[in-house]
Amino acid sequence: MKHRIIVLGAGYAGANAAGRLAKRLHPADTEITLVNADPEFVERVRMHQLATGQDLKPRPLTGVFAGTGVQVRIAQVTAVDADRRTVALADGDELAYDTLVYALGSTAAGSGVPGVAEHAHHLAGKQSALRLRARLAELPAGGTVLVVGGGLTGIEAVTEIAEARPDLEVALATRGGLGDWLSEKARNHLRETFGRLGVTVHENTAIAQVEAAAAVTADGRTIPARVTVWTAGFAVHPLAAATTLAVSATGRIVVDETMRSVSHAGVYAVGDAALAPGASGDPLRMSCASGVPSAYLAADAIAARLTGRPLPENKIGYTAQCISLGRRDAVVQWVTPDDRPKPSAVTGRMAARLKEIICKSAAWSVSHPTSMAPVRRRHTVPAGEPLATLSGRH
Repeated sequence: MKHRIIVLGAGYAGANAAGRLAKRLHPADTEITLVNADPEFVERVRMHQLATGQDLKPRPLTGVFAGTGVQVRIAQVTAVDADRRTVALADGDELAYDTLVYALGSTAAGSGVPGVAEHAHHLAGKQSALRLRARLAELPAGGTVLVVGGGLTGIEAVTEIAEARPDLEVALATRGGLGDWLSEKARNHLRETFGRLGVTVHENTAIAQVEAAAAVTADGRTIPARVTVWTAGFAVHPLAAATTLAVSATGRIVVDETMRSVSHAGVYAVGDAALAPGASGDPLRMSCASGVPSAYLAADAIAARLTGRPLPENKIGYTAQCISLGRRDAVVQWVTPDDRPKPSAVTGRMAARLKEIICKSAAWSVSHPTSMAPVRRRHTVPAGEPLATLSGRH
């Protein structure tokens, strides 16, 4: 019997994991199934573009994985039984696996703030971005927009909206200073760009409540906002926490240096869903920059254990943080492998071109999942036998 591998989620991490597995493993030995609720691959790093009226290139998953041997199943996952090694789908079907790659990603975190669920929009997925797109299109000139959260997503969202709709009053609320984790050069450019775009910045400001037409700060001030966009953090899907898998306090699956669950040898987690160590030993942050290399590492580790080859070394580290500031401006902040900013940064049009190259490269890696010959398994493994038996590591 073939070794059954199921990959849950077809974002950057899941799609790259499935494609990498198809590269590394021979179809005569393995059966790879990719399960995703949306029939298309969604470029999540471009959701701020979709929200402001730009159309993105459609990438149907069936086309992406045509001819690779990866079976695409369009369905919503409702439960995972890590002990029985089964996955339940919303259509009532149940899939059995020998190895599971959990890549269900994350969504926006409301942080328990009253009114966020009722009144705020977010950019964590295609449908939410399209809802924001429709709402922004309804706003007349002079309408107020507040983006809450001063991280990468918030900065990209507020500048994209301000550039696309210069007739709106656009503001950003951030708990700290604007870009306070960046180098001096990057911070200065950020402030210049916000000034050029007319974005009002509320620094050191916590939002305590979101209302239909305003947001209330922790110190009692009211910020007008016909549209509030919430980008203050991410939360993972609650599915993993409902299983017997070892998870962190935030519901992320705890994995070892090969992205394998510390509690269940047949389960790997990648991307935002995993609490994973990088090469420095520190946990990887939720990002595409972490998701793709963690997917490669997990796929290579699975293939190594199945074929009897040496396990790959965890060398996941960071090179840069790329922040688009509209379509013609950006910041590329160079960082150390453990994600601390270096003094140097690229800004302006050159940075925008670099950011676009990086985004296209990430999408290309998904749309070209197989470019090398797979290898045959060296050992015969019964379909239901844990992979740990190959390496002797539990």
